[in-house]
Amino acid sequence: METPMIEVQHLTKRYGQHVALDAVSFSVGRGEVVGFLGPNGAGKSTTMRILTTFMAATSGTVRVGGDCVFENPMRVRKRLGYMPENNPLPPDLRVGDYLKFRARLKSLANGEGAKRVNVVIEQCGIADVAGRFIGQLSRGYRQRVGMADALLAKPELIVLDEPTAGLDPNQVRSVRKLIRGLAGEHTMLISSHILSEIEMSCDRAVILHQGRLLASGALDVLMAKTNTAVVSEVRAPLADVKAWGEKLALGQAECVEQPDGYVRCRFANATSADAREKIFGSVQERGWPLRELTRQVPSLEDLFVNLTRGKEDGK
Repeated sequence: METPMIEVQHLTKRYGQHVALDAVSFSVGRGEVVGFLGPNGAGKSTTMRILTTFMAATSGTVRVGGDCVFENPMRVRKRLGYMPENNPLPPDLRVGDYLKFRARLKSLANGEGAKRVNVVIEQCGIADVAGRFIGQLSRGYRQRVGMADALLAKPELIVLDEPTAGLDPNQVRSVRKLIRGLAGEHTMLISSHILSEIEMSCDRAVILHQGRLLASGALDVLMAKTNTAVVSEVRAPLADVKAWGEKLALGQAECVEQPDGYVRCRFANATSADAREKIFGSVQERGWPLRELTRQVPSLEDLFVNLTRGKEDGK
């Protein structure tokens, strides 16, 4: 059986009385693109700093490609490329000079280093700013420079911490396209609290909340466990629609009156397979005009809300 690229077992990190990570365990296979999810303070960045050998753990084990990050940190570093959340870059260096400097730090031979710098400049779409000072670049371009740095030594594992944070929609789309282009060539672990980005970029997810593992697995499998919502729009008085929604007993009904006299009713937990058929038949019986009856496919946000509901207060 092939050794996973990442193996995390019972990882715990304490700061005095505060428990940042509480016995977290998960694994990432080779070649997978995995989203590392959770709100601010969930423990994502702490896990990544431990995984990339920048921080010690209180207890537990972490292996990258079979190497323990605590016993063989230098071997682990040769396997990975890391872009931290704040992406610290020297503003007074030109992009090309910075990448050449980083290539030397990564022990790339002169010929190989120059070749890899040219490759990642093209790969990350920064050829047009290669001669500019980093301090003059937009945040989107600085993110690309950080990713180019992470790719320089052809790492087996790429770790990206909040790669799209603070970017405008066009920059987000550009970074997302770059990430998908790297899929298959590298194992990738991408941390974010922006759930829609993970949903579009990754095939698997690891979800943390308050330092604990909530779920881990393929996105389609995880979301299949989430209740499906059904939305209908009917023309009728709001009070009548609310009473009707409660009588249908299809889960919580949220009814909102529309400006044109229709009422939009969302059944958030319509788990019944024939929910739409039941709604349609009931509307027909009442003679109400019906202009929409749709099934809403669960999103990653729906999954996350379901998993964390009731946990904010430690319930």
